[in-house]
Amino acid sequence: MADKSGIQWTDATWNPTTGCDRVSPGCANCYALELAARLKKMGQSAYQVDGDPRTSGPGFGLTIHEDRLDQPLRWTRPRRIFVNSMSDLFHPEVPSWFIRKVWRVMAKAPQHTFQILTKRPERMRAWVAANNEVAVPTLPNVWLGTSVENARWKTRIDELRETRAAVRFLSCEPLLGPLVDRRPAAARHLARSPLDLREIGWVIVGGESGPHARPMDVAWVEAIVAECRHQGAAPFVKQMGEAWSREVLGHAGHGGDIATFPPGLQIREFPA
Repeated sequence: MADKSGIQWTDATWNPTTGCDRVSPGCANCYALELAARLKKMGQSAYQVDGDPRTSGPGFGLTIHEDRLDQPLRWTRPRRIFVNSMSDLFHPEVPSWFIRKVWRVMAKAPQHTFQILTKRPERMRAWVAANNEVAVPTLPNVWLGTSVENARWKTRIDELRETRAAVRFLSCEPLLGPLVDRRPAAARHLARSPLDLREIGWVIVGGESGPHARPMDVAWVEAIVAECRHQGAAPFVKQMGEAWSREVLGHAGHGGDIATFPPGLQIREFPA
């Protein structure tokens, strides 16, 4: 857990679980996986379980930390808290009883806003539906989100839309391809928007960081922001990415200085 975070859209992080497995292209250069390997070498006790080398890595095996459950209760000043920056609460190895414990902690800390992001929205939807209102109330301080890195994974949005939540959000980071098809509707054979943001309150967009970062086209971001404006979702442009930083700014970096963003993309809004 970190009382402060460098992630622009949150204030702090809370990791009641650590470790994960790659499930889609957005996971290829996972920062958490690389960080876990370093933390294992440093002897950090939370990162001593290795994951499957085909999908995970050293120190990144799914691990439950019951001793961390009460950490947000120690903070009195309200914060936005990213739940599991080093894991995925809806990883298949996280037991249902433990997720319920996480929910109870969030219910006891109404001063905070908890941001849960998953690449497994199908399990999140099924889990929320399977637990009754008493066990899993729709807490006003809990936002549920899913990652959508390219058009192949837009199906995750439908899973999220069917999940009971106070706020639903998307993380389009790293954005690896266009999500908006700009062809005429007749050519698309679609009756609705190619990026359907119904019931989605917030959309985070960002390019990839790190030495192996894949490029992000500015036009992809512009199209997403335009859809947010059209459909009523709040856009949040987090960073332009390493490839953009090298090409446009002439130096390495994640391209997160909002003052350097292209005109019209200096936007960091939160849902109302």
